[in-house]
Amino acid sequence: MRSYIIRRILQMIPLLIGISIVNFTIMHLAPGDPVDLLVERNATAEERARIKELYGLNDPLPVQYFRWLGHVLKGDFGKSFVDGQSVSKTILERLPYTLYLNFLIMVVIYLIAVPVGIISALKQYSKFDHIMTTLAFLGQAIPSFWIGLILIYFFGLKLDWLPISGVGTIGLSVKTAGFWATFADRAAHVVMPVAVVAFGSLTGVARYMRSSMLEVIRQDYVRTARAKGLPEKVVIVKHALRNALLPIVTLLGSELPLLFGGMVVIESIFSWPGIGLLSIRAILQRDYQIVMAINMMGAVLMVLGNFLADLLYVVVDPRIKYS
Repeated sequence: MRSYIIRRILQMIPLLIGISIVNFTIMHLAPGDPVDLLVERNATAEERARIKELYGLNDPLPVQYFRWLGHVLKGDFGKSFVDGQSVSKTILERLPYTLYLNFLIMVVIYLIAVPVGIISALKQYSKFDHIMTTLAFLGQAIPSFWIGLILIYFFGLKLDWLPISGVGTIGLSVKTAGFWATFADRAAHVVMPVAVVAFGSLTGVARYMRSSMLEVIRQDYVRTARAKGLPEKVVIVKHALRNALLPIVTLLGSELPLLFGGMVVIESIFSWPGIGLLSIRAILQRDYQIVMAINMMGAVLMVLGNFLADLLYVVVDPRIKYS
């Protein structure tokens, strides 16, 4: 096991270096000049040249890359071209909002999808199964941004039941309104973003769980457990569920980057001040330092997520051994 972990870590290094090269190259070959963000509209050619020299933008691309990589390895992603703030500080300010939102989304998805998928498999071709199949197709077919706009229109504008943007009412805090009023306000702001994302993902995970459970309950060891006279609940929970969860573990590991990257579209629609909204604004403003930092952190989490999924396999199924 130890040798496997070391080997996987060593494999991550060239992969991340390759991703960083692609990330850096694409950003610097993209249309637009970051100097436009650093100078006045009527700046002279001499002023523009001085800014380029100051930021090292005149250096060859490989030189710029290795200088950037050296700073990244020290945890320094540079400064924003737009406001001059530290990129690391800007990301850390937005990160708690994204973690909070995406953690709630993942909890809702898995708490509902796993039981629903199990019931759907055990009651195959029943009315419940047909309803879940229909909802799964709708959840995958309907764009999440469209669902978000519909919810905003009906529940936010027409009925005025839920707030349509932000993380809370401006000026409302525990000091001004008390704990429970503040808690209710924060909960109301998170309902629609969580509902929009959870609907599309929940149905897909439920179908995934259904397929996995159907495959497992047809295995010989499950038939043997039933033949021994074990209660159906024991057969499902103790013998079938653990193996049926293996594909779900893979999904959970692959969704780790979402905890950081957020959902660009959803955060934009609901003006949620997380990493997703920061990313889209940085792209529109050609703030390459922030875009590259977010891309690299997302890549690291993707690699770690896949690695974590492989390790969780051993926890869920002790039959799997890495050597």
